[in-house]
Amino acid sequence: MLPVRLRRANILKFLAFLPLILPALLAGPAVAADPQDEILMEVRVDEKLGATVPRDLPFTDASGKAVRLEKYLGNGPVLLTLNYYTCPMLCPLTFRSLAATMGQLKGFSLERDYRVVTVSIDPDEIPEVARAKADETHALIPGVREPDARWVFLYGSAEPIRRLAETVGYRYRKVGREFAHPAVTIVLSPGGTVSRYLYGVEIDPRDLKLALIEASEGKIGASSAGNALLMYCFRYDPVGKKYILYARNIMKAAGAVTLVLLAGFLVVLWRRYGGAGRPPGKGE
Repeated sequence: MLPVRLRRANILKFLAFLPLILPALLAGPAVAADPQDEILMEVRVDEKLGATVPRDLPFTDASGKAVRLEKYLGNGPVLLTLNYYTCPMLCPLTFRSLAATMGQLKGFSLERDYRVVTVSIDPDEIPEVARAKADETHALIPGVREPDARWVFLYGSAEPIRRLAETVGYRYRKVGREFAHPAVTIVLSPGGTVSRYLYGVEIDPRDLKLALIEASEGKIGASSAGNALLMYCFRYDPVGKKYILYARNIMKAAGAVTLVLLAGFLVVLWRRYGGAGRPPGKGE
């Protein structure tokens, strides 16, 4: 047995070195980094608000016709999505969710107010697959006349895809036979300027509606006054990536309404009782 003093000294030495060796103990054995993990870390969106997409980019639509991107600009805002048509899970979920969300936009019409443009990030896209994906997605928006003109499915060569992706800050990578890519809907102004990014497979209908109003500067839907009121009450939160109530403007509006109601109440009182205190006229 070691003397008590010696044992205590050894314990104190161990405690002194513990902070130095604890990180190594917690880290465990070294594991080689997976190259695919490093690739996936590069998949993201570098927001480029205010950037304008190149109008001359050549693509092919689902009917096999050669088109340029400018064909779909200039007549209302555009919801731009970058996907690929053989995607096994994420892209079909995104299309179904976007179609369901658009169906909840009261007062807004896909036929009249805006359009969706989907561009494949796969330069080896097969025309038959693009046509099948367009037909499958158009079945989610029944009642829309000329769906090929309102929700467009494009594909093309590597260079126009690269230029479009770089312009809007969309970073993706091919991993094996599939593509790793962000889930984001990019809202463009009628002229093709990036106005807003809406993230996730499921987009809140309110966020989509406000983003369309913002991109069109209120010139969309059935009520310009209603659009102005919504944009007055909501602001985009760049941290939470959502639209939130803007308390300051709501308080201003509430104060203005209170003043108007109070003024109206005073007018009613004056009309009803204002003559009671007037001095009697001649002959009274």
